[in-house]
Amino acid sequence: MSGIRHGVRISLLLIALAIVWASSLRAADYPDHSVKVIVPFPAGGATDIVGRIVMQKLSERLGQQFFIENISGAGGNIGMTAAARASNDGYTILLSSSSIVVNPSLYKSIPFDIEKDFIPVTKAGASPNSWEVNSEFPARTMKELIELMKASPGKYSVASPGAGTTPSLAIEMLKQALEVNFVTVPFTGGAPLAQSLLGGFTPISCNAISSTMALIQAGKVRALALTSTQRLETLPDVPTLSELGIKGQESETMAGVFVPAGTPQAIVKLLQKEIAAIVHMPDVKRRLLEAATIPDGDSSADFATYITDELAKWKRVIEAGKIDRI
Repeated sequence: MSGIRHGVRISLLLIALAIVWASSLRAADYPDHSVKVIVPFPAGGATDIVGRIVMQKLSERLGQQFFIENISGAGGNIGMTAAARASNDGYTILLSSSSIVVNPSLYKSIPFDIEKDFIPVTKAGASPNSWEVNSEFPARTMKELIELMKASPGKYSVASPGAGTTPSLAIEMLKQALEVNFVTVPFTGGAPLAQSLLGGFTPISCNAISSTMALIQAGKVRALALTSTQRLETLPDVPTLSELGIKGQESETMAGVFVPAGTPQAIVKLLQKEIAAIVHMPDVKRRLLEAATIPDGDSSADFATYITDELAKWKRVIEAGKIDRI
């Protein structure tokens, strides 16, 4: 009997070694065919633009096509779920915005668990949110805007690109921190918001700056402050909220790279190393900055910490603001 048990143990060990060997072999040859990159939003959006810039270079460097597949709907949840359920062989990648860290607290239920179903690879970059006003609006600085809103509680309205977006939650954070009273007006995206801001129908907004960059540079919209940790090279005169003494207001729309849980570490390391190098190539960096995206390329460990922190932050904001779950 002991001999049989010993034989079973040997067989199980050999099977395990074979699985590890096969996995290592796949990783060593990776990629040997095209790789699908799921973007859970429509083509032409901020995340899609970053994805196409980065994946074009990744295809050139690794010799196989990394192609974008847009699977949109339900605030990104449909595409994220498709990625979570994909094979963990490295041939399906998820490129997501900050919706992946907001949705777990914003929706009553979602069919995936970001912490169990994905491995964070790297943050390719992020676009900060921006407090903006119509060029005819009397406030010329963020301080003046806050003073106006405090002097007339409930008088002013602030537009957001939609309920549950990071700009809408940035508005909520500022409300909570400064105890200012104004009405939030959600739009159905950054583009219609920008047009309303331009026309003066909603003269104050907080929006992803990628949606209004052209208007700001043309002098038709005035950016008062950024929610990032640093200024944008393309808008060097626009300060951050932190610089103005308004702390703890950092928010952004990231472009984060994930793979399904169980993807071989060798593939994770390769993708992180390559994407980190790509986003800091001079031509890529220039194109990202033109799209109002600050290049990053952090380590997988640092990105995992960032994800944990962002999940906790947006949960606090949503609960403190008593925002209804979808």
